[in-house]
Amino acid sequence: MSSHAVTRPLTALAGLTATLLAAPAMADKVTIEVLQAFPGHAHFHEAVAKEFMAQNPDIEVKFRIGNGSYDETHQVMLRAAMTNRMPDVYHSGYHLLPEVVTHLAEKGKVIPLDSYIAAEAPDFVEKNYAPSLFSQWQVDGTTWGIGFNASTPIFFVNGDLVRKAGGDPEALPDTWDGLIDLAGRISALEGDADGMAFDIHSWPDDWLWRALIIEQGAKIMAEDGQTVAFGDAHGVQALTLAKRMVDEGGMALRDYEQSRQQFAAGQIGFIMASPNSNRSFADLVGDKFELRTTTYPVSNKETGRIPTGGNAMMITAQDKAKQDAAWKYIKFASGPKGQEIAVLGSGYKPTNIAALAPDLLGKFYAENPNFNTTNLQIDRAAAWEGYPGTNGVEIWRAQRKIIGEVMTGAQSVEAGLAAMVETTNRLIAK
Repeated sequence: MSSHAVTRPLTALAGLTATLLAAPAMADKVTIEVLQAFPGHAHFHEAVAKEFMAQNPDIEVKFRIGNGSYDETHQVMLRAAMTNRMPDVYHSGYHLLPEVVTHLAEKGKVIPLDSYIAAEAPDFVEKNYAPSLFSQWQVDGTTWGIGFNASTPIFFVNGDLVRKAGGDPEALPDTWDGLIDLAGRISALEGDADGMAFDIHSWPDDWLWRALIIEQGAKIMAEDGQTVAFGDAHGVQALTLAKRMVDEGGMALRDYEQSRQQFAAGQIGFIMASPNSNRSFADLVGDKFELRTTTYPVSNKETGRIPTGGNAMMITAQDKAKQDAAWKYIKFASGPKGQEIAVLGSGYKPTNIAALAPDLLGKFYAENPNFNTTNLQIDRAAAWEGYPGTNGVEIWRAQRKIIGEVMTGAQSVEAGLAAMVETTNRLIAK
Protein backbone atom coordinates (compact mmCIF):
# COMPACT_ATOMS: atom_id res chain seq x y z
CA MET A 1 0.00 0.00 0.00
CA SER A 2 1.35 3.41 -0.90
CA SER A 3 2.05 6.05 1.71
CA HIS A 4 -0.67 8.23 0.11
CA ALA A 5 -3.27 5.52 0.74
CA VAL A 6 -2.40 5.46 4.42
CA THR A 7 -2.32 9.24 4.80
CA ARG A 8 -5.82 9.88 3.44
CA PRO A 9 -7.70 7.70 6.00
CA LEU A 10 -5.58 9.06 8.85
CA THR A 11 -6.28 12.64 7.78
CA ALA A 12 -10.00 11.97 7.56
CA LEU A 13 -9.95 10.33 10.99
CA ALA A 14 -8.14 13.33 12.47
CA GLY A 15 -10.74 15.67 11.00
CA LEU A 16 -13.59 13.57 12.40
CA THR A 17 -11.93 13.50 15.83
CA ALA A 18 -11.55 17.32 15.80
CA THR A 19 -15.21 17.72 14.88
CA LEU A 20 -16.34 15.42 17.67
CA LEU A 21 -14.14 17.23 20.19
CA ALA A 22 -15.48 20.61 19.09
CA ALA A 23 -19.13 19.58 19.40
CA PRO A 24 -19.40 19.88 23.20
CA ALA A 25 -17.87 23.36 23.10
CA MET A 26 -20.48 24.50 20.61
CA ALA A 27 -23.24 22.91 22.70
CA ASP A 28 -22.02 24.85 25.75
CA LYS A 29 -22.60 28.24 24.13
CA VAL A 30 -24.94 30.36 26.25
CA THR A 31 -27.41 32.83 24.76
CA ILE A 32 -28.68 35.72 26.88
CA GLU A 33 -31.49 38.10 26.03
CA VAL A 34 -31.17 41.75 27.02
CA LEU A 35 -34.13 44.13 27.32
CA GLN A 36 -33.42 47.85 26.86
CA ALA A 37 -35.96 50.62 26.42
CA PHE A 38 -35.08 52.66 23.35
CA PRO A 39 -35.15 51.61 19.68
CA GLY A 40 -32.93 54.60 18.86
CA HIS A 41 -30.23 53.28 21.19
CA ALA A 42 -29.95 49.90 19.51
CA HIS A 43 -26.84 50.82 17.52
CA PHE A 44 -24.57 51.46 20.49
CA HIS A 45 -26.00 48.58 22.54
CA GLU A 46 -25.25 46.28 19.60
CA ALA A 47 -21.75 47.74 19.23
CA VAL A 48 -21.03 46.95 22.89
CA ALA A 49 -22.42 43.44 22.50
CA LYS A 50 -20.39 42.84 19.33
CA GLU A 51 -17.13 43.64 21.09
CA PHE A 52 -18.18 41.55 24.10
CA MET A 53 -19.00 38.53 21.93
CA ALA A 54 -15.66 38.86 20.13
CA GLN A 55 -13.97 38.54 23.51
CA ASN A 56 -16.41 35.89 24.78
CA PRO A 57 -17.28 33.60 21.85
CA ASP A 58 -19.05 31.18 24.20
CA ILE A 59 -21.78 33.77 24.92
CA GLU A 60 -24.32 35.15 22.44
CA VAL A 61 -26.17 38.38 23.22
CA LYS A 62 -29.59 39.05 21.72
CA PHE A 63 -31.74 42.12 22.31
CA ARG A 64 -35.36 42.82 23.04
CA ILE A 65 -36.32 46.45 22.47
CA GLY A 66 -38.79 48.18 24.75
CA ASN A 67 -41.46 50.79 24.11
CA GLY A 68 -39.27 53.89 23.83
CA SER A 69 -39.27 55.02 27.47
CA TYR A 70 -38.18 53.70 30.84
CA ASP A 71 -41.72 53.89 32.21
CA GLU A 72 -43.39 52.01 29.35
CA THR A 73 -40.65 49.38 29.24
CA HIS A 74 -41.01 48.94 33.00
CA GLN A 75 -44.59 47.84 32.34
CA VAL A 76 -43.37 45.47 29.61
CA MET A 77 -40.92 43.95 32.08
CA LEU A 78 -43.57 43.39 34.76
CA ARG A 79 -45.87 41.70 32.25
CA ALA A 80 -42.99 39.48 31.11
CA ALA A 81 -42.45 38.44 34.72
CA MET A 82 -46.10 37.46 35.07
CA THR A 83 -45.99 35.30 31.94
CA ASN A 84 -42.51 33.83 32.65
CA ARG A 85 -41.04 35.39 29.53
CA MET A 86 -38.29 37.26 31.33
CA PRO A 87 -35.16 38.54 29.64
CA ASP A 88 -31.82 37.63 31.20
CA VAL A 89 -30.59 41.21 31.62
CA TYR A 90 -32.88 44.18 32.12
CA HIS A 91 -31.89 47.86 31.75
CA SER A 92 -34.01 49.60 34.39
CA GLY A 93 -34.30 53.35 34.67
CA TYR A 94 -32.63 54.40 37.92
CA HIS A 95 -35.89 55.78 39.31
CA LEU A 96 -37.73 52.49 38.72
CA LEU A 97 -35.09 50.06 39.98
CA PRO A 98 -36.57 49.99 43.52
CA GLU A 99 -39.97 49.11 42.04
CA VAL A 100 -38.44 46.22 40.10
CA VAL A 101 -36.94 44.93 43.35
CA THR A 102 -40.27 45.37 45.19
CA HIS A 103 -42.18 43.48 42.51
CA LEU A 104 -39.71 40.71 41.67
CA ALA A 105 -37.03 40.09 44.32
CA GLU A 106 -39.14 38.00 46.69
CA LYS A 107 -40.17 35.82 43.75
CA GLY A 108 -36.52 35.29 42.84
CA LYS A 109 -37.01 36.88 39.44
CA VAL A 110 -34.27 39.44 39.95
CA ILE A 111 -31.08 38.59 41.81
CA PRO A 112 -28.71 40.74 43.88
CA LEU A 113 -25.22 41.27 42.49
CA ASP A 114 -23.20 41.43 45.71
CA SER A 115 -21.97 37.82 45.52
CA TYR A 116 -20.65 38.43 42.00
CA ILE A 117 -19.00 41.68 43.10
CA ALA A 118 -17.41 39.93 46.10
CA ALA A 119 -15.79 37.42 43.73
CA GLU A 120 -14.02 40.23 41.84
CA ALA A 121 -10.84 41.99 42.93
CA PRO A 122 -11.11 43.76 46.31
CA ASP A 123 -10.87 47.18 44.65
CA PHE A 124 -13.33 46.36 41.83
CA VAL A 125 -15.97 48.89 42.86
CA GLU A 126 -13.47 51.58 43.91
CA LYS A 127 -11.56 51.41 40.60
CA ASN A 128 -14.65 51.51 38.39
CA TYR A 129 -17.61 53.33 39.94
CA ALA A 130 -18.05 56.67 41.71
CA PRO A 131 -19.82 56.29 45.09
CA SER A 132 -22.49 58.86 44.12
CA LEU A 133 -23.52 56.69 41.17
CA PHE A 134 -22.98 53.27 42.73
CA SER A 135 -25.36 54.09 45.58
CA GLN A 136 -28.14 54.66 43.04
CA TRP A 137 -27.97 51.02 42.03
CA GLN A 138 -28.62 49.80 45.56
CA VAL A 139 -31.79 49.27 47.58
CA ASP A 140 -31.38 49.11 51.37
CA GLY A 141 -27.67 48.46 51.00
CA THR A 142 -28.02 45.59 48.51
CA THR A 143 -26.70 46.03 44.96
CA TRP A 144 -29.30 45.12 42.34
CA GLY A 145 -27.84 46.71 39.22
CA ILE A 146 -24.77 48.26 37.61
CA GLY A 147 -25.16 51.43 35.58
CA PHE A 148 -24.86 51.31 31.80
CA ASN A 149 -25.75 54.93 31.07
CA ALA A 150 -25.81 58.13 33.11
CA SER A 151 -27.00 61.59 32.16
CA THR A 152 -27.93 64.99 33.49
CA PRO A 153 -30.20 67.34 31.48
CA ILE A 154 -28.43 69.87 29.26
CA PHE A 155 -29.48 72.39 26.63
CA PHE A 156 -28.61 71.93 22.96
CA VAL A 157 -28.25 75.32 21.30
CA ASN A 158 -28.58 76.73 17.78
CA GLY A 159 -25.63 79.12 17.81
CA ASP A 160 -26.76 80.86 14.62
CA LEU A 161 -30.16 81.81 16.06
CA VAL A 162 -28.54 82.93 19.31
CA ARG A 163 -26.27 85.34 17.42
CA LYS A 164 -29.15 86.69 15.34
CA ALA A 165 -31.01 87.45 18.58
CA GLY A 166 -28.03 89.36 19.97
CA GLY A 167 -26.73 86.57 22.20
CA ASP A 168 -23.28 85.03 22.45
CA PRO A 169 -22.98 81.23 22.02
CA GLU A 170 -19.65 81.46 23.82
CA ALA A 171 -21.28 82.96 26.93
CA LEU A 172 -24.83 81.66 27.24
CA PRO A 173 -26.97 82.71 30.22
CA ASP A 174 -26.74 80.48 33.29
CA THR A 175 -30.03 81.67 34.81
CA TRP A 176 -33.63 80.88 33.90
CA ASP A 177 -34.43 84.56 33.50
CA GLY A 178 -31.55 84.99 31.09
CA LEU A 179 -32.44 81.93 29.04
CA ILE A 180 -36.13 82.78 28.81
CA ASP A 181 -35.28 86.35 27.78
CA LEU A 182 -32.95 85.04 25.05
CA ALA A 183 -35.61 82.55 23.92
CA GLY A 184 -38.14 85.38 23.65
CA ARG A 185 -35.77 87.36 21.45
CA ILE A 186 -35.21 84.34 19.21
CA SER A 187 -38.95 83.78 18.81
CA ALA A 188 -39.33 87.48 17.87
CA LEU A 189 -36.92 87.15 14.93
CA GLU A 190 -38.21 87.11 11.38
CA GLY A 191 -39.25 83.63 10.41
CA ASP A 192 -41.13 81.06 12.45
CA ALA A 193 -38.47 79.69 14.81
CA ASP A 194 -39.49 78.95 18.40
CA GLY A 195 -37.34 80.33 21.16
CA MET A 196 -36.96 77.15 23.16
CA ALA A 197 -38.27 73.68 23.97
CA PHE A 198 -38.50 72.16 27.44
CA ASP A 199 -40.93 69.34 26.74
CA ILE A 200 -41.87 68.48 30.30
CA HIS A 201 -45.56 68.19 29.29
CA SER A 202 -44.79 65.26 26.96
CA TRP A 203 -41.64 63.80 28.50
CA PRO A 204 -41.92 60.03 28.99
CA ASP A 205 -40.88 60.15 32.67
CA ASP A 206 -40.65 62.69 35.50
CA TRP A 207 -36.96 63.58 35.00
CA LEU A 208 -37.60 67.21 33.99
CA TRP A 209 -40.24 67.80 36.68
CA ARG A 210 -37.87 66.61 39.38
CA ALA A 211 -35.19 68.83 37.87
CA LEU A 212 -37.41 71.91 38.26
CA ILE A 213 -37.86 71.13 41.96
CA ILE A 214 -34.41 70.06 43.10
CA GLU A 215 -32.59 72.79 41.13
CA GLN A 216 -34.08 75.10 43.76
CA GLY A 217 -32.38 73.12 46.52
CA ALA A 218 -35.77 71.64 47.44
CA LYS A 219 -36.93 68.07 47.99
CA ILE A 220 -39.53 65.96 46.25
CA MET A 221 -40.61 63.97 49.30
CA ALA A 222 -41.50 65.20 52.79
CA GLU A 223 -39.74 63.90 55.89
CA ASP A 224 -42.49 61.33 56.47
CA GLY A 225 -41.45 59.56 53.26
CA GLN A 226 -45.10 59.12 52.26
CA THR A 227 -46.17 62.56 51.01
CA VAL A 228 -44.67 65.08 48.62
CA ALA A 229 -42.84 68.22 49.73
CA PHE A 230 -43.40 70.33 46.61
CA GLY A 231 -46.83 71.68 47.58
CA ASP A 232 -45.22 74.95 48.65
CA ALA A 233 -43.42 77.92 47.10
CA HIS A 234 -41.00 75.57 45.34
CA GLY A 235 -43.84 73.88 43.48
CA VAL A 236 -45.32 77.26 42.58
CA GLN A 237 -41.96 78.39 41.23
CA ALA A 238 -41.52 75.20 39.18
CA LEU A 239 -44.94 75.42 37.50
CA THR A 240 -44.63 79.18 37.02
CA LEU A 241 -41.31 78.65 35.26
CA ALA A 242 -42.84 76.01 32.98
CA LYS A 243 -45.62 78.43 32.01
CA ARG A 244 -43.16 81.30 31.44
CA MET A 245 -41.34 79.14 28.89
CA VAL A 246 -44.53 79.20 26.81
CA ASP A 247 -45.68 82.76 27.52
CA GLU A 248 -42.31 84.52 27.41
CA GLY A 249 -39.92 82.06 25.79
CA GLY A 250 -41.87 81.31 22.63
CA MET A 251 -42.20 77.60 23.36
CA ALA A 252 -44.74 75.56 21.39
CA LEU A 253 -46.25 72.52 23.10
CA ARG A 254 -45.34 69.57 20.91
CA ASP A 255 -44.49 65.94 21.40
CA TYR A 256 -40.86 65.82 22.46
CA GLU A 257 -39.84 63.83 19.38
CA GLN A 258 -41.41 66.50 17.16
CA SER A 259 -39.43 69.13 19.05
CA ARG A 260 -36.24 67.22 18.34
CA GLN A 261 -37.04 67.23 14.64
CA GLN A 262 -37.80 70.95 14.67
CA PHE A 263 -34.56 71.72 16.48
CA ALA A 264 -32.51 69.65 14.03
CA ALA A 265 -34.21 71.54 11.20
CA GLY A 266 -33.02 74.87 12.68
CA GLN A 267 -36.47 75.94 13.93
CA ILE A 268 -35.83 76.09 17.71
CA GLY A 269 -33.28 78.24 19.50
CA PHE A 270 -32.43 75.74 22.21
CA ILE A 271 -33.86 72.50 23.52
CA MET A 272 -33.55 70.61 26.79
CA ALA A 273 -32.50 66.99 26.26
CA SER A 274 -30.38 64.18 27.60
CA PRO A 275 -26.71 64.25 26.59
CA ASN A 276 -27.39 60.97 24.82
CA SER A 277 -28.69 63.21 22.02
CA ASN A 278 -25.18 64.47 21.29
CA ARG A 279 -24.42 61.92 18.59
CA SER A 280 -27.86 61.99 16.97
CA PHE A 281 -28.09 65.79 16.95
CA ALA A 282 -24.58 66.09 15.51
CA ASP A 283 -25.58 63.72 12.71
CA LEU A 284 -28.97 65.37 12.10
CA VAL A 285 -27.73 68.96 12.21
CA GLY A 286 -24.58 68.43 10.18
CA ASP A 287 -23.49 71.83 8.92
CA LYS A 288 -26.97 73.42 8.89
CA PHE A 289 -26.07 75.57 11.90
CA GLU A 290 -23.55 75.85 14.72
CA LEU A 291 -24.48 73.26 17.34
CA ARG A 292 -23.59 74.05 20.95
CA THR A 293 -24.46 72.67 24.37
CA THR A 294 -24.71 74.35 27.75
CA THR A 295 -25.28 73.27 31.32
CA TYR A 296 -28.62 73.16 33.12
CA PRO A 297 -29.27 76.39 35.07
CA VAL A 298 -29.95 76.16 38.79
CA SER A 299 -31.63 78.98 40.68
CA ASN A 300 -29.99 78.00 43.96
CA LYS A 301 -26.27 78.08 43.21
CA GLU A 302 -25.34 76.61 46.60
CA THR A 303 -27.72 73.72 47.16
CA GLY A 304 -29.43 73.32 43.78
CA ARG A 305 -29.10 69.87 42.24
CA ILE A 306 -30.12 68.08 39.04
CA PRO A 307 -31.34 64.48 38.76
CA THR A 308 -29.07 61.83 37.27
CA GLY A 309 -30.89 59.89 34.58
CA GLY A 310 -29.81 56.64 33.02
CA ASN A 311 -30.29 52.93 33.45
CA ALA A 312 -28.78 50.07 35.43
CA MET A 313 -28.37 46.51 34.22
CA MET A 314 -30.09 43.93 36.41
CA ILE A 315 -29.83 40.14 36.22
CA THR A 316 -33.26 38.62 35.67
CA ALA A 317 -32.08 35.27 34.29
CA GLN A 318 -33.47 32.21 36.05
CA ASP A 319 -30.82 29.72 34.91
CA LYS A 320 -27.44 29.70 36.71
CA ALA A 321 -25.41 29.46 33.49
CA LYS A 322 -27.31 32.41 32.07
CA GLN A 323 -26.88 34.35 35.31
CA ASP A 324 -23.11 33.86 35.13
CA ALA A 325 -23.07 34.88 31.48
CA ALA A 326 -25.23 37.90 32.30
CA TRP A 327 -22.74 39.04 34.95
CA LYS A 328 -19.88 38.76 32.44
CA TYR A 329 -21.84 40.92 30.04
CA ILE A 330 -22.78 43.48 32.69
CA LYS A 331 -19.17 43.68 33.85
CA PHE A 332 -17.96 44.33 30.30
CA ALA A 333 -20.74 46.73 29.29
CA SER A 334 -20.16 48.81 32.42
CA GLY A 335 -16.39 48.44 32.17
CA PRO A 336 -13.91 50.89 30.61
CA LYS A 337 -14.08 49.51 27.05
CA GLY A 338 -17.83 48.96 27.07
CA GLN A 339 -18.37 52.49 28.32
CA GLU A 340 -16.05 53.97 25.71
CA ILE A 341 -18.11 52.30 22.97
CA ALA A 342 -21.43 53.37 24.52
CA VAL A 343 -20.39 57.00 25.07
CA LEU A 344 -18.92 57.46 21.60
CA GLY A 345 -22.12 56.05 20.11
CA SER A 346 -24.45 58.23 22.14
CA GLY A 347 -23.14 61.09 24.27
CA TYR A 348 -24.13 59.67 27.64
CA LYS A 349 -21.86 60.28 30.60
CA PRO A 350 -19.80 57.16 31.34
CA THR A 351 -20.73 55.20 34.44
CA ASN A 352 -17.17 53.90 34.78
CA ILE A 353 -14.52 56.31 36.05
CA ALA A 354 -11.72 54.25 34.50
CA ALA A 355 -13.21 55.03 31.06
CA LEU A 356 -12.00 58.64 31.48
CA ALA A 357 -8.39 57.58 30.96
CA PRO A 358 -6.54 59.51 28.21
CA ASP A 359 -6.35 56.44 25.96
CA LEU A 360 -10.12 55.94 26.24
CA LEU A 361 -12.43 58.97 26.63
CA GLY A 362 -10.11 61.60 28.09
CA LYS A 363 -8.79 62.86 24.76
CA PHE A 364 -12.22 62.63 23.14
CA TYR A 365 -13.79 64.94 25.74
CA ALA A 366 -10.97 67.45 25.35
CA GLU A 367 -11.61 67.59 21.60
CA ASN A 368 -15.44 67.48 21.77
CA PRO A 369 -16.74 70.08 24.27
CA ASN A 370 -20.41 69.43 23.42
CA PHE A 371 -20.04 65.88 24.73
CA ASN A 372 -18.18 67.10 27.82
CA THR A 373 -20.92 69.49 29.01
CA THR A 374 -22.67 66.91 31.19
CA ASN A 375 -19.36 66.28 32.99
CA LEU A 376 -19.15 69.99 33.89
CA GLN A 377 -22.16 69.67 36.20
CA ILE A 378 -21.23 66.44 37.94
CA ASP A 379 -20.88 68.28 41.25
CA ARG A 380 -24.62 69.07 41.07
CA ALA A 381 -25.75 65.58 40.05
CA ALA A 382 -28.16 63.92 42.48
CA ALA A 383 -30.05 60.65 42.57
CA TRP A 384 -33.16 60.36 40.41
CA GLU A 385 -35.31 58.78 43.07
CA GLY A 386 -38.66 57.14 42.49
CA TYR A 387 -41.77 57.35 44.64
CA PRO A 388 -42.53 54.84 47.41
CA GLY A 389 -44.73 51.95 46.39
CA THR A 390 -45.38 50.62 42.91
CA ASN A 391 -47.32 53.42 41.19
CA GLY A 392 -44.44 55.52 39.86
CA VAL A 393 -45.50 55.24 36.22
CA GLU A 394 -49.14 56.08 36.98
CA ILE A 395 -48.08 59.04 39.11
CA TRP A 396 -46.10 60.63 36.30
CA ARG A 397 -48.88 60.14 33.76
CA ALA A 398 -51.23 62.05 36.05
CA GLN A 399 -48.68 64.75 36.85
CA ARG A 400 -47.76 65.27 33.21
CA LYS A 401 -51.36 65.88 32.21
CA ILE A 402 -51.76 68.55 34.89
CA ILE A 403 -48.47 70.25 33.99
CA GLY A 404 -49.57 70.46 30.36
CA GLU A 405 -52.85 72.07 31.41
CA VAL A 406 -50.98 74.68 33.43
CA MET A 407 -48.67 75.43 30.50
CA THR A 408 -51.63 75.98 28.16
CA GLY A 409 -53.50 78.08 30.72
CA ALA A 410 -56.32 75.56 31.16
CA GLN A 411 -55.47 75.48 34.87
CA SER A 412 -53.88 78.13 37.07
CA VAL A 413 -50.52 77.44 38.67
CA GLU A 414 -52.12 77.23 42.11
CA ALA A 415 -54.94 74.91 41.05
CA GLY A 416 -52.57 72.73 39.07
CA LEU A 417 -50.16 72.40 41.97
CA ALA A 418 -52.97 71.47 44.37
CA ALA A 419 -54.14 68.80 41.93
CA MET A 420 -50.61 67.41 41.55
CA VAL A 421 -50.11 67.18 45.30
CA GLU A 422 -53.48 65.52 45.94
CA THR A 423 -53.12 63.05 43.08
CA THR A 424 -49.53 62.12 43.89
CA ASN A 425 -50.18 61.57 47.61
CA ARG A 426 -53.25 59.48 46.84
CA LEU A 427 -51.35 57.22 44.43
CA ILE A 428 -48.43 56.87 46.83
CA ALA A 429 -50.84 55.71 49.53
CA LYS A 430 -52.44 53.01 47.37
